[in-house]
Amino acid sequence: MIKSVYFIGIGGIGMSAIARYYLQRGLVVAGYDKTPTPLTRELEREGAQIHYDEDAAQIPESCRDAATTLVVYTPAIPDTHAELRFFRGGGFDIQKRAQVLGTLTRTHKGLCVAGTHGKTTTSSMTAHLLHQSHVDCNAFLGGITKNYGTNYILAPQSDYVVIEADEFDRSFHHLSPFATVITATDPDHLDIYGTEEAYLESFRHYTELIQPGGYLILHTGLKMKPNTGSGVTTYLYGREEGDFHAENIRMGGGEIVFDLVSPIENICDIRLGVPVGINIENGIGAMALAQIAGLTADEIRAGMLSFKGVDRRFDFHFRSADKAYISDYAHHPAEIRQCVKSIREVYPDKRIMGIFQPHLYSRTADFYREFADALSLLDEVVLTEIYPAREQPIPGVTSKLIYDNLRPGIARRIIEKKDVLDVVAQDGFDILITIGAGDLDNYADAIAEKMKEK
Repeated sequence: MIKSVYFIGIGGIGMSAIARYYLQRGLVVAGYDKTPTPLTRELEREGAQIHYDEDAAQIPESCRDAATTLVVYTPAIPDTHAELRFFRGGGFDIQKRAQVLGTLTRTHKGLCVAGTHGKTTTSSMTAHLLHQSHVDCNAFLGGITKNYGTNYILAPQSDYVVIEADEFDRSFHHLSPFATVITATDPDHLDIYGTEEAYLESFRHYTELIQPGGYLILHTGLKMKPNTGSGVTTYLYGREEGDFHAENIRMGGGEIVFDLVSPIENICDIRLGVPVGINIENGIGAMALAQIAGLTADEIRAGMLSFKGVDRRFDFHFRSADKAYISDYAHHPAEIRQCVKSIREVYPDKRIMGIFQPHLYSRTADFYREFADALSLLDEVVLTEIYPAREQPIPGVTSKLIYDNLRPGIARRIIEKKDVLDVVAQDGFDILITIGAGDLDNYADAIAEKMKEK
């Protein structure tokens, strides 16, 4: 019988959600992470025992019995990690985060959202729609929702669990969805997959895991060809085409309103709580899952209007009559393209400057031309050094690869990350976006203050 759970990489956004699940169930929760963060401090306040040195001697006594301890680790942890080696040598039950989530999809009705981009917002919208309805849900999300200040929702009475299905390291192959949305299949993580064909094959295999009698909601125009099993209903969705789509889109005055066309039930006059263009598509995917789960039209209208967004996803830190600062987690060329296009819809006549911190050497090497093409939709591009995350440098791979391939004539510069506030102080823009999945967001509050001063 499991009495304690030990997490290696407990401060990760997805790992911390599972840690909270076990804390609320009354188990002993402990773990390691590389550095303290606001999220790890919150976990400590909630009862988790966390240390920040890679040292097996610091594993608490309550997590040293292989018969009663489950060990959960993130794929970002190397095989050489001292604590992972300790547990492997001791015969412990060791599972990846995705394996734990997979178990939950077999004990609940899993509503899962997969895709290269859009999955965090779409899954968070889905969780909010269900949680504020008569259906309710458990949820394990890849971002901190502004409605709840957490990436986790617990509702023991609900049969549903909403899960962000991560394709990195093929993690989503551990899931057994009742219903799933696939938002996009633009190739990514080629350090793992090698080729676009292998990446698409991974998504095809994921569709085989949908439970009999379940549902696949697939974005229109994807290259990936699904291979669903017996009795699985497949729908298409998109902004203005598909079985689920929007009609009568109205933008203006800081609002986006549209009508949902659906094979289940059409819904008029849906207002977005976070009014940016991409949230029309994200919302349609979320509403499709919500309708499958049995939400009413009024519950869906109320949930879409009251959804406040997710940290670092079109996250407005400052707004005035003529200026705005937004941070966004976009770290793939397709995400950046959609991000800029969505902001242009809201601010068509403004000068937009983007500060982009590339994420991973391998991703930069694979997509520097595509990054340059997407960033060239901005009026001015500022590049920082690459955020390495789990990687070692690759010779010849720097931000200058992107810089050199930007559209001719576009304003551009490369800076050190520490100089970002100096760039903001120069004030050559109307709208500022900081873009990337690294640590540039640590400057968000200071950037907002600098803009308020001006």
